[in-house]
Amino acid sequence: MINVAEFRFVESLLQGAAPLKEESPGVRTWLGVGDDAAIFDGWVVTKDLSVENTHFRLDWSTPEQAVEKHIVSNVSDICSMGARPRIALLGLCLNRHWSEETRNRVRKALSDGFARRGITLIGGDTVSGEEGVFSTTLLGELAGEKALVRTAVKSNDNLYVNGTLGKSDAGLWILMNHPEDASKFPSLVEYHLAPRIHEKAGEELARLKAYGGCMDISDGLSSELNHLALSSGVNLEIDEKLLPIDPEVLRMSRYYGISPLNFALNGGEEYELLFANSLPESIFEGENELLGNVRKIGRAVKSDCEPKVFMHCLNGDKVPVIPRAWSHL
Repeated sequence: MINVAEFRFVESLLQGAAPLKEESPGVRTWLGVGDDAAIFDGWVVTKDLSVENTHFRLDWSTPEQAVEKHIVSNVSDICSMGARPRIALLGLCLNRHWSEETRNRVRKALSDGFARRGITLIGGDTVSGEEGVFSTTLLGELAGEKALVRTAVKSNDNLYVNGTLGKSDAGLWILMNHPEDASKFPSLVEYHLAPRIHEKAGEELARLKAYGGCMDISDGLSSELNHLALSSGVNLEIDEKLLPIDPEVLRMSRYYGISPLNFALNGGEEYELLFANSLPESIFEGENELLGNVRKIGRAVKSDCEPKVFMHCLNGDKVPVIPRAWSHL
């Protein structure tokens, strides 16, 4: 028996969908598990979940913000591989306690969010349950001749990020500890609820032939640095004075009398890019509309044993950077 309500919901979701581009990827390559995305026969593939009351809360965010954050988390993985997103499969669990208005806003935000990016929805499934869940399988294609991967960092490569650090975790800290002050630091709260990133940054790195190591900062800089070091078999050394901590994070930290460094190192859901390569530093100087404001934060050095990450502190000490960021378990 056909569920008419579900049929109409899906039909409405697909209205205005981006047209399907009947074209195979130009670069036909393969890459297994271990990176931000896998690649099979040229298709760059990732999957991300957003679970209500774990990744988003509708007493904090609007339905539109929750959906946008979910889409960005998937696009970020494709971006970090030097690819552009093209096709999506959507799994959607609607909270049976949501109002009809909330359901319609979620539906419209998903439809508009994918279409606005030129991503074609080609299928999926909808159910209802006790909590809302967004699940997207996103397929993209490489923008250049090869992928940006975690294993490509070499000794003496420079280490970069393409945006400011600490924004999302600082916004979450405010919501959890001082929600009454959310209006005092709106950019931090808004970034946590619906991050805005340079979604074509990976494509721009490919255009520049910056084929070094790359990954997105989804689980926090300290974790991602260690992932990058272990994957590439090199030590990474960062400089505390070079870390581009967001100005609003600095202002908020002064206001509450707390350290901004923890937000910059251990805050998850940042979605900026962490990348390394040996190109001249001048290539990344100045503002690049697609790549963002790139900042050098350190370099890679040869490792004679198990790869590690170190930070040169403002006081002159050199300390290990321990992964202390977001855990999904």
